[in-house]
Amino acid sequence: MCLKCFEKLSKIQYFNKDFINWFEDETCCIAFSKVPSIVSKQIHNRVMTKDEIKKAKQKPLLLINDVEIVLENKVKNNLFHFSIPSGYDYDGATICKIFWKIIGTKEDIRFKIPSLVHDMLCENPHCVGFDRQFSSIVFERLLQVSDTNFLCRKVMFLAVELFQIATKKWKWQ
Repeated sequence: MCLKCFEKLSKIQYFNKDFINWFEDETCCIAFSKVPSIVSKQIHNRVMTKDEIKKAKQKPLLLINDVEIVLENKVKNNLFHFSIPSGYDYDGATICKIFWKIIGTKEDIRFKIPSLVHDMLCENPHCVGFDRQFSSIVFERLLQVSDTNFLCRKVMFLAVELFQIATKKWKWQ
């Protein structure tokens, strides 16, 4: 979607402030204070140390503007509000290399915003009241908005669900 296209999205009021209504259905609403601006880090081995290069490769994506996010869980009647600060770096969608031809690479443009929000939630599960399943639903809905096909969305949803269950980083609700 081009920047002019974002202007066509409806606005929604939360906390006496306009948010971009990114997605809404009967289960949830996802709203952003502004369009996230994400860049890929550049690597230059003549000025960067090996450790800096390694860190840049591990988390190659960088948010360059502050973004407030509102997530509404309509099923549980919960409202969550948090910010992702500029300078937040993350790894993108973690996809095994053998699946890149089928699903896409971790830095695929379709996955930048969904993985931004999901990575933030995984690192800060209190932002959604430690509701692991809701964080996965938000990820899947953002993939839908970014025009990821149904099969890839469901495979990615299942993968993050299984990974989060296996790593046990979330409290059970």
